Amino acid sequence: MKPAAALWTLLALFTGRVAGQLAVSLDAAPFLPPMEQWQSGLLPYQVLFGSQLMLIAGLGTICRQFSRGGGYFVEPHRWLGTPLWIAGWIYAGGMVVRYALWMALKPEERWTGDLIPVVFHIVLASFVLLVADHHRRQVSNK
Repeated sequence: MKPAAALWTLLALFTGRVAGQLAVSLDAAPFLPPMEQWQSGLLPYQVLFGSQLMLIAGLGTICRQFSRGGGYFVEPHRWLGTPLWIAGWIYAGGMVVRYALWMALKPEERWTGDLIPVVFHIVLASFVLLVADHHRRQVSNK
């Protein structure tokens, strides 16, 4: 899969998660899990939703640049690939640890609780890792 298609897919997954949570918050999707399964509660939902919209806009900009084949996030930057690669793996690994801790502390909530946020944080970490991989490959090919 081309990087642009993979990035758009990850963005669509994340946008679907944001839309699902919004539908639950508006009591418009009784078939979806309850609100407490969608977020940890560290941020009030209105703040979380606003930050998610800004994140979608930023990720959408990156996706458009990859689709066009040009732009700041597509042009290879030697300094960008490795830090993004490290941050992406720390982010993904942190989510695995987060879920493992959740399982250790609340095994009765195995398929509920923290699962939705963890899965979609891994989606976002994958986005970061794809952009990092692009930069690492482009710089090494020069």
